[in-house]
Amino acid sequence: MANCNHDHHDHQHDHQHPAADVGAHEKEHAKHRAADAFRHQAGDRPRLLDTSAEAVFLIQKMDCPTEEKLIRDRFKGMAGIESMQFNLIQRELTVQHRLPSVAPIVSILTALDLEPALKSDSLTGAVGLSDELGDSAFKIPRRKWLLMALSGSAAVGAELVAWSSGQDTSWLVIGLALLAIFTGGLDTLKKGWIALRNFSLNMNFLMSLAVIGAAVIGQWPEAAVVIFLFALAEMIEALSLDRARNAIKGLMAMAPDLATVQGADGEWRAVSTQQVALAALVRVKPGERVPLDGVVVDGQTSINQAPITGESMPVLKQAGDPVFAGTINERGVISYKVTALQANSTLARIIKSVQQAQGQRAPTQRFVDQFARYYIPLVVLAAVLVATLPPLLLGAAFYPWLYKALVLLVIACPCALVISTPVTVVSGLAAAATHGVLIKGGVHLEMGRKIKALALDKTGTLTLGKPGVTDVSLVQAADDAGLLLQWQRLAASLASHSDHPVSTAVAAHWQAQGSAQGLLEVVDFEALTGRGVQGKIDGQQFYLGNHRLVHEMDICSPELEARLDALELQGKTTVVLCSASTPLLILAVADTVRPSAVAAIARLYAMGVEAVMLTGDNPHTAQAIASQVGIVDARGNLLPQDKLSAVNELIARYGYVGMVGDGINDAPALAQANIGFAMGAAGSDTALETADVALMDDDLGKLPDFIRLSKKTHSVLLQNITLALGIKAIFLVLAVTGEATLWMAVFADMGASLLVVFNGLRLLRAVR
Repeated sequence: MANCNHDHHDHQHDHQHPAADVGAHEKEHAKHRAADAFRHQAGDRPRLLDTSAEAVFLIQKMDCPTEEKLIRDRFKGMAGIESMQFNLIQRELTVQHRLPSVAPIVSILTALDLEPALKSDSLTGAVGLSDELGDSAFKIPRRKWLLMALSGSAAVGAELVAWSSGQDTSWLVIGLALLAIFTGGLDTLKKGWIALRNFSLNMNFLMSLAVIGAAVIGQWPEAAVVIFLFALAEMIEALSLDRARNAIKGLMAMAPDLATVQGADGEWRAVSTQQVALAALVRVKPGERVPLDGVVVDGQTSINQAPITGESMPVLKQAGDPVFAGTINERGVISYKVTALQANSTLARIIKSVQQAQGQRAPTQRFVDQFARYYIPLVVLAAVLVATLPPLLLGAAFYPWLYKALVLLVIACPCALVISTPVTVVSGLAAAATHGVLIKGGVHLEMGRKIKALALDKTGTLTLGKPGVTDVSLVQAADDAGLLLQWQRLAASLASHSDHPVSTAVAAHWQAQGSAQGLLEVVDFEALTGRGVQGKIDGQQFYLGNHRLVHEMDICSPELEARLDALELQGKTTVVLCSASTPLLILAVADTVRPSAVAAIARLYAMGVEAVMLTGDNPHTAQAIASQVGIVDARGNLLPQDKLSAVNELIARYGYVGMVGDGINDAPALAQANIGFAMGAAGSDTALETADVALMDDDLGKLPDFIRLSKKTHSVLLQNITLALGIKAIFLVLAVTGEATLWMAVFADMGASLLVVFNGLRLLRAVR
């Protein structure tokens, strides 16, 4: 049984959560308006809009597929309704429609006793429900707990009196049973009646039928215990589902509500993050969370980006570096300029993507939904046959077989089976998001286990995407460490005056060594187009240039030529520091391999996943990088359409293929692959919107983590299906043989529901 549903609200909640455009006095007439809305479908239809509108509702009494099916059946074929998307974990219903207002939708939902509350309406731009009011919809009020305590006491009292007196139909037993039924099960009976009126064989109808049937044949104590256990199971399950819901809510709580903003007068003031404008200057002190996305203007610090990217180590931030909402400032005070409003921050987009992903059903979930559609009618038919065939054909007593049929009806409730899949999928999505892996739908989470080959772009994916110095050596006197540092300092001094990527890499390499010696003054600096740079240091002319420049200066010996050729065959760019007549220092610059690449590729091969490099670089460079990371199949000189063809060829060979990239030129291949992975998606609108899976940082180790999580998710889904069906199969046999009682069936179904929910929640720790 799922928590399908309960009276989450006492009467004051009707005022706290008003349905959009529906006042309290209108609720009495909701049924008539709903009927009118349907009459419009057949005859006097309402005027429809030319374009689609979207309305999002909080359905306060929808937390089980039972309510979803009831809503779908009621709106099926209604004019103006284009599509409906359900998020059971968040109790949200998103309706795409062309109606002139949402009033007909609200009327029907209210007539179904589901307590709808409008969250947003694109027609009016209105937001009808605050976060605080929305949160209270998931709380079980104290009044409900008191009623349940009274119901349980009355049910136990009825059992005790019946057992001690041997009379199941005494007035005291009947009175206690009725008290238990009306204090704990009135909501179930009410929803059972609504299901009957809508010709829906849902679990509320089955449970109501079982309870009424038990009372009719004189089993009043069991009727009381059954209805109490059913209502109690719903409440317990509601509490257990909160953990999956809170996993998403925890993401929302990462960003602070206030930001310290500099005003026009230069004073710093605490301002609500919703009111902070673009380009505003925000200050963050050590220990505080970054409130909004931005770029550092002043200061230097280390920031823990794990909440966004999943990186385990803090990242150094200084002027010009991006910062993300929800990350934690660990060391220094920084000021930064806001680049995105609260609703458009990276964190907000992550949350939105995870919430949208919950509505996309995984293959197993779709199978379970289809199975449940036929499962209930078949069990109901079986119950009818059990109740009628033995008495009619064999002359058996009617009441015992009717009782067995009622047990079958209780067992028919499929929510233990159906609720397990969304809980499992949401747990997996939330676990991945907190680990820096954003999965755009349950289908990708479950199907990732099928990946047999992974195509990877080179630049920016397997490599850092920017050149770095890989080799430094003296042309002569190779063992002179002092001379090596002296020539490196000269080279960096020349390189620091150029913005060429190779020069930038040479200058950055010297800075990274942390030498106490600063750069030297360069005069008469000049860039030599296509060759390098030159300048005077301490009155002496020096050159820093490529292979071509050394040839033009006629100072390239056969030995130097051989050394330069060897480095260039490895896909590296060579740079030589020279005096006017002598080569002094050789530096090799290349796009360096990511630190996580070698281990990630090894893990992929160990999992049976073939890794293939696809790059536009020349084959020499491709092979050099491939050999460093351990990839056997490396393909170079590929244009975007060539990468697309390569992915198609891999699909034909391996069946299920992923593609990992970071650039626009990778887009066709990413789209064609069964699952597209975007690298370094933090702060990138395009990657977050287009990729099936977005790796928020640049850690390739997240790829095997994702595949492992996918396999774990599929395994848990199968475990839950086996548990739910196995328990039901056992009790079907026990019911027919007369060994199972009604309250035992409810207790077993409640246990099955809790087992599959808690088993699914284990995925919250699956990637840690």
